[in-house]
Amino acid sequence: MEPQWYDDALGVVSTARGRAARALERAERAAASAERHERLRVSDPDGSEFYAQAAETHRRSAACHRSSAALHAAFADRTAAWVRGKGKRPRFMTGVAEALGTGSAAIALVDSAQNQLAIAVSDEPALTAQDLEYVLGEGPCRDAAYERRPVHSAGEQMGRRWPGYGPALTSMGITSVLAVPLETRAGCFGALAVFDPRAGLVGSADLAEVTAALTRIVLLGPDADPELYGGTDHRDTVQQAAGVLSVRLECGVGDALALIKARAFTDETTTEAVARRILNGDPYL
Repeated sequence: MEPQWYDDALGVVSTARGRAARALERAERAAASAERHERLRVSDPDGSEFYAQAAETHRRSAACHRSSAALHAAFADRTAAWVRGKGKRPRFMTGVAEALGTGSAAIALVDSAQNQLAIAVSDEPALTAQDLEYVLGEGPCRDAAYERRPVHSAGEQMGRRWPGYGPALTSMGITSVLAVPLETRAGCFGALAVFDPRAGLVGSADLAEVTAALTRIVLLGPDADPELYGGTDHRDTVQQAAGVLSVRLECGVGDALALIKARAFTDETTTEAVARRILNGDPYL
């Protein structure tokens, strides 16, 4: 009998392939609608502007669905390879990073006050970068979500824009960062960050399609999985530790959380690591 994790992993592969297949079906329908409106544009000159706009809308929708399909299919392939003993357990965001031509990418979900609620990352550098934003309260995802526009910074400019975050990112060997908002008509709920983006990514169709796929389908669509196959971190451990610490020190939860962030920054470690020490009974903070 196979272990439970094996069956669970095969279930994930099946789910991801199903989502990819449905996204491709939607892409084909959108592409067909675009072609139909193009024909109507030619046959009805009086309505040409309307049909041209409709065709373009359907073309963008088709591209968005194709991008979503590719991301789910890539994750399914990696998970299937991992089940066969090849590589390590995959993260959905690794495929996002590769689709954008880089090694590191992350998503940060925020509330209306720009507080970081959850993250999903492609690798350890992306995780460290997101934890820096969380601890320092500054960085590209925060700015992109607040300003609702792309943020791109490189070299010494990073240090000038983010006095704490910029130098820390540089010390990690990251020389540039790009962040774009994840937004709907109702508002902005987060941002996608790309570390050391390739030349030409800013303003590219690839970036627009991946961002649209994440926003409209992967995270919020009818087939959405905001947990990204278990890859989303809601910082539950940190919140739990803040509660424990607030009782121990007889202070507010917000003050306890600030202490955890300060300790993580001082020790050059993650808030998760500090939180686990607290939950394990470590009195040192």
